[in-house]
Parts: sequence; C-alpha cells; structure tokens
Amino acid sequence: MKRLVFIIATLTLCIVHCQSSTAFTEANEQYAAGNYADAATLYQQILSEQPSAVVYYNLGNAYFKQGELAQAILAYERSLRLDPSNKDARHNLRFAESRITDNISDNQAFFLSTFLTNVRNRLQQSTWTWLSIVAFALLMAGLLMFLLTAEPAMRKTGFSVAVVMLLVSLFAFFAARSLNRRDTAREEAVITQGVVNAKASPDRSGTELFTLHEGTKVRIEETLGEWCNISVGNYQGWILLNNLERI
Repeated sequence: MKRLVFIIATLTLCIVHCQSSTAFTEANEQYAAGNYADAATLYQQILSEQPSAVVYYNLGNAYFKQGELAQAILAYERSLRLDPSNKDARHNLRFAESRITDNISDNQAFFLSTFLTNVRNRLQQSTWTWLSIVAFALLMAGLLMFLLTAEPAMRKTGFSVAVVMLLVSLFAFFAARSLNRRDTAREEAVITQGVVNAKASPDRSGTELFTLHEGTKVRIEETLGEWCNISVGNYQGWILLNNLERI
C-alpha cells in the first residue's frame, strides 16, 4: 500500500513538473514574440503553483516591457528575495527604480546602516544562519586553541580567530533574524496606484502631507482598518492599503 502511495505521489510530481516546464516554455515564447501581457499571465500562473526566482525575474521583464513599473519592481524584489545572487534582477530593479517619479532619499540614514543592510540582502536567511553556526564553531575552536596551547604564537592565532569569528557569527545571526522578520512581517511594499496622497490621519478628509507615485518603495509601520501608516525617506503618513502591494 505504501509503495502504491509513493508511486502515485511520484507520478503526480512528475506531471506537475512537466506542466510547469511546458507553461514556462510557452511563456518565454510569448515574451520572445512580443506578447508581453500573455507572457505575464502565464508567468503568474506558474508562480501561483510554485514561487521561483527565475520566473519572477521574467515576470518583471514582461511587466517592464508593458510600462508597468510598479509590478516590475515588485517582481524583481521578489526574485531577489528568493535568489539574492541574481545580478540581472538587481540591475533591472535599479534601472526600473530610476524610471519612477519619486526619488526620495533618507537624509538621516547613516551610511554604515545602509551598507550593512545591502550586505544583509546579498544572502538568503538560511545562508546567514549556516554562516553563523559555522562561525560559532570556529569561534569555539579558536578559544580551545587559546586555552589549551602553551605556544604564544598559537595562543595569539587562536585569540585572533575567536575574535573575528565572534564578530562574523553575531553579524550573521542578526542578519538572519532581520531577514526572517522582514519576510514574515512583510513591512516593505510598493505603491501600485498612479498618484497617492499621504495624509496626516487615517481619514479621507485628513490633511495631505505629501504625494507618492507608482513604483515608490515604502515601509509599512502599522495598519488600521483599510489604512496603513507608511514611511519613506524622512516622510511618514497614512494611505489606503489598496494603494500598495506588499513585497
């Protein structure tokens, strides 16, 4: 009985894989033929069954060709969440971001914080987790070398290794935890409407503080009913949830 279940499960997986491969090939053909809307639809169908960095990247290209910057940016961001090493997705994301209307920078952001965030985003959460574990193991090895070796040179080497691995392990640990919070809370989002007016309060009659345009990336600070409080650069205000899409 167990063998029969295993065979059925295997056959099901093979059928799903073949169907996905066929759909992916068809989507690529539609894209090559210039049918970007049809290609985007097929890519979305594939993604509804199984997230894929490559498919998200291709979806972003299809949206960009149609001039849908917000959806293109979303797709590139999601591709990089799954595969931070995708240089093409990173390049295309930056190019798409250069085409949006808003160019809001955070003047209060410390350059080191920005640098560390960029380093964090270069690897996946699982990679940072394993790096933290390996670094901690090397830290313990360095400590043992320092404590159990009488040779001054070896003790110095062990101490140096322990210090360096302590820093690496801590950074990797906090990077993994930060990425886990980012992906779980999904606080980052992209404005999907053409023009959005941020207000001082979660009220349609509230005072307008600033204006955002399609494709701008924001951070969701809190939600209240159909409203959310967002921050971008040095600005913060309330907008309707249906004006954005979480990454």
